[in-house]
Amino acid sequence: MSNKVAFIGLGVMGYPMAGYLAKAGHAVTVFNRTAAKAERWAAEFGGATAPSPAAAADGADFVFSCVGNDEDLRSITVGEDGAFASMKTDAVFVDHTTTSAEVARELHAEATQLGFSFVDAPVSGGQAGAENGQLTVMIGGDEDAVARAAPLIDCYARMQARLGDAGSGQLAKMVNQICIAGLVQGLAEALNFAERAGLQAQAVVDVISKGAAQSWQMDNRAGTMIAGKFDYGFAVEWMRKDLGYVLGEARRNGAHLPVTALVDQFYSEVQALGGNRWDTSSLIVPLRKMQSA
Repeated sequence: MSNKVAFIGLGVMGYPMAGYLAKAGHAVTVFNRTAAKAERWAAEFGGATAPSPAAAADGADFVFSCVGNDEDLRSITVGEDGAFASMKTDAVFVDHTTTSAEVARELHAEATQLGFSFVDAPVSGGQAGAENGQLTVMIGGDEDAVARAAPLIDCYARMQARLGDAGSGQLAKMVNQICIAGLVQGLAEALNFAERAGLQAQAVVDVISKGAAQSWQMDNRAGTMIAGKFDYGFAVEWMRKDLGYVLGEARRNGAHLPVTALVDQFYSEVQALGGNRWDTSSLIVPLRKMQSA
């Protein structure tokens, strides 16, 4: 069934996600702060563009967003010309931004008061997952709204699951980022150790990746880490943003996250070396700097 859909935010994730919705036969209108990118998307996928989030959302059955952070999300929802001003009754707003659980709950309450639904649905899988339609989506929100949005999310997801009420999707994404932070740091330390020990690092990875040490990070990032290439995947500045939400939530719920806090500090060292836009596997760079010092 074709739906009238709006998509707000055409970054490296949102651009292909909106494309999958259009290719599935939905009538998609897009908004992006850089209008030229929205025009390029419309030319590629045959959708329409709008001059503001409110205009994009006007009359839409489903509105999707994928922007930067809490303040970006507030801006395109409840800010001037925000989407919430023109959302129709019974529509569903699906947010794919990684934000705090607090803002997800806040916007869910606002949407409920206005007569429509808000679902927090952060994703994992990176740019490649978005481009290949193979994202994992962690969802929080009311059961009925999540069920209604599920067929559309399936257009670009290999896995989606509702984890609970509003904010639960964001909390699950925090769990995801905690796991990744520790795994990438462990891999960086292991590869640096191998190099210092005089081993051929790739040969070691080829062996241990067939055993208990195997992980997605090893399969997809060990080779690029060894080569010193860090222009793949998720940027350090975005990981630090996410870990800020993680550590803030941990202060509220009392969770003890010593490894995560330490890795966040290591990412600040990467930033100090000019690696703000390097991918997260660049954790090996400070270790190599220490080796050469």
